[in-house]
Order: sequence, then C-alpha cells, then structure tokens
Amino acid sequence: MAAGAQAQEHHHHGGAAAPPAPFIASSAKPFSALMDDAMAVMDAGMKQAPMNGIAQHDFVTMMMPHHQGAVDMAKAVLLHTQDPEIRNLALGIIAEQQNEINVMQAWLQRHSSKENNK
Repeated sequence: MAAGAQAQEHHHHGGAAAPPAPFIASSAKPFSALMDDAMAVMDAGMKQAPMNGIAQHDFVTMMMPHHQGAVDMAKAVLLHTQDPEIRNLALGIIAEQQNEINVMQAWLQRHSSKENNK
C-alpha cells in the first residue's frame, strides 16, 4: 500500500463525526491543563481533517488545525506569564499563525470552488 494511502486511512473523510470541541483558554486552569486541552483539540482536528488523497489539499486541511493549536497554546501562555519576551513571542505566533490559517482557508475555498464547478 502506498504511504499516502496508508496515511489517508488514519484520517476522517467527512461524515458523521462531530467537530472537535473548541479550545477555551481560562486563567482558572493550570497552564499544563491548557496545553493538554490545546493538544487534544489540535489532534482531534487533524484526525478529522477531510483528506482526499491530493497532497496540496491534504496538507492544507491538516495544517489548519495544527496552526490553530499553536494559536491556542500561545493564548494559554499569555494567561500564565508576564515575561515580556515570551509574551512577545506568543503574540507573534498568534498573528503569524492566524494569517497563515487565513491564507490556507482562502486557498481551500478557491480550490474547492474549482472542483465544484467541474
């Protein structure tokens, strides 16, 4: 079996699975619990990514929840640190990763429209 086909077998292909619950950042939770939550949401999102076997599509659908995980982790650290260097790093991660998510969503929308108009 080809590597791509093997990888595709491990991912959700649309259907009845519920979307992952959103990450909720709260200063009432310990930092380690927030990181665990962010990882769980990211993992669920990646496992439910609608894979179709086309490399560029699958890359984008997998990277969106991965990048969102980075945003969620950065939000978590902002709640639990006053270190200016880490806060700057986290704010940069949020801005950069969100921008890349927007680029990927736009790419996916453009290419989904092309596929739907065939």
